[in-house]
Amino acid sequence: MARSWWGWGNVEDAVRGAELDALLARARALAPGELTGHEPPDVGSLGVPATRLAPPPSLAGLCSADPADRAAHAHGKAFRDVARNLLGDLPHAPDLVARPRDERDVADLLDWCSGDRVAVIPYGGGSSVVGGIEPRFADGRPAVTIDLTRLDRVLEVDPVSRAARIQAGVLGPHLEDQLRPHGLTLRHFPQSFEFSTLGGWLATRAGGHFATLNTHIDDLVESMRVVTPSGVAESRRLPGSGAGPSPDRLFLGSEGALGIITEAWMRLRERPRWRAKASVRFADYAAAVAATRAVAQSGLNPANCRLLDAAEALVNAGVAVDGGVLVLAFESADHPVRASLDRAVELCRDHGGEAPDEPADSDPASDRWRSSFLRMPYQRDALARHALIVETFETSCTWDGFDRLHRAVTAAARDAIRDVAGDGVVACRFTHVYPDGPAPYFTVYAPGRWGAMVAQWDGIKTAVSEAIAAHGGTITHHHAVGRDHRPWYDRQRPGPFGAALTAAKAALDPAGVLNPGVLVPAP
Repeated sequence: MARSWWGWGNVEDAVRGAELDALLARARALAPGELTGHEPPDVGSLGVPATRLAPPPSLAGLCSADPADRAAHAHGKAFRDVARNLLGDLPHAPDLVARPRDERDVADLLDWCSGDRVAVIPYGGGSSVVGGIEPRFADGRPAVTIDLTRLDRVLEVDPVSRAARIQAGVLGPHLEDQLRPHGLTLRHFPQSFEFSTLGGWLATRAGGHFATLNTHIDDLVESMRVVTPSGVAESRRLPGSGAGPSPDRLFLGSEGALGIITEAWMRLRERPRWRAKASVRFADYAAAVAATRAVAQSGLNPANCRLLDAAEALVNAGVAVDGGVLVLAFESADHPVRASLDRAVELCRDHGGEAPDEPADSDPASDRWRSSFLRMPYQRDALARHALIVETFETSCTWDGFDRLHRAVTAAARDAIRDVAGDGVVACRFTHVYPDGPAPYFTVYAPGRWGAMVAQWDGIKTAVSEAIAAHGGTITHHHAVGRDHRPWYDRQRPGPFGAALTAAKAALDPAGVLNPGVLVPAP
């Protein structure tokens, strides 16, 4: 398989043929327009500037100055990144891509870059959607992207405690392949699973498979090892500790600005044996939200509890419904889960939900939505090539504030779409739910203008982000801060914490070379 340099995933898996025809037919119904196709530029035609760096001879074998390699590491995978790639707009390609073989190589690369004041961008699978891996600096300094995917092994398994010591550069599928012979699984499946790494999940506090309970990678961490310019930080392996602030919490979500995560002990579980699922339809969206809250607060803890509003249900599950569809699933390695599903469905019926009396092993609506979920990034790229803006905005809020936030974000998105594109659709689903609130995930479909899509995206992004910030939501629930969310993150975090984070950055990275501009202002 060949990775796409400009868009998502593998070239061989791109949307084409009958799938593309069907996708464009749905797109015309959502956002009428010409939808003329455009081919991505050949990577050899991009004119990537010559590198400004020459690594020390001892590190030269780890480093690539190949223009195609640098172009593939220049951007993440947000719509904004894809749109710029399609136009051949790569003003911030790294000067070198380094691939360390082990932790010693990581430390040596950091020593060189710190001494020469060269920016360092830690890189896992490259799936960032917030500008977190783009060497976009106000001072235009040279940069080295440190690609960690050679550090890809499960080093040790503790079957008694059900944990494993795992290198940070391992991609999701390879990680699970190494755990499978032990009958164990990390069971952390973000949408980017196939093309993202353990280190990337940790550095961005990624949300994963479970819609309740262990929703973030944070919940699965036992200890971490991080290489910083000031030394190696390794926390003690423990199930829990009350000894001061958690050292792991300092580096979880640090996005490579404080150090480079090289390995971690992760909590595992047995692979599930029992599963049960169903989808519940609602005629009224408010009732669907109330039912979802009831399930979230019931203590049943479903593995999947994702509410699709009417637009999301129609576009991605093929279900025409007035209120929405709640996709439920339970799983266990220890016991049957049908009784838990039955009780969740009963709670939904108390709020007017409709579901089959006998849930089957295969539920058409949830199966279609899961299939669409896995294809969404490829479909987004296909639509971007046809000048259709398809982007997502995610947040979380308390249940009592959801209605206000939902109205405000939907209105802001529609107004912005009208201003920059004329027409479009806004959909919403819950990706994760907690007893005290949901994580709404908004999707925008709007006609773009070839060559102007980045400016159009910026207008919609700003309007939605302002609405989220003004109505009590977080600027990101699971996509990290990066550079695109920094203006709102600076306003969201408490002032004293911002000062402490800046001080921690100065202590761990005195030369200020680690991912400058992410989380805190560049020195």
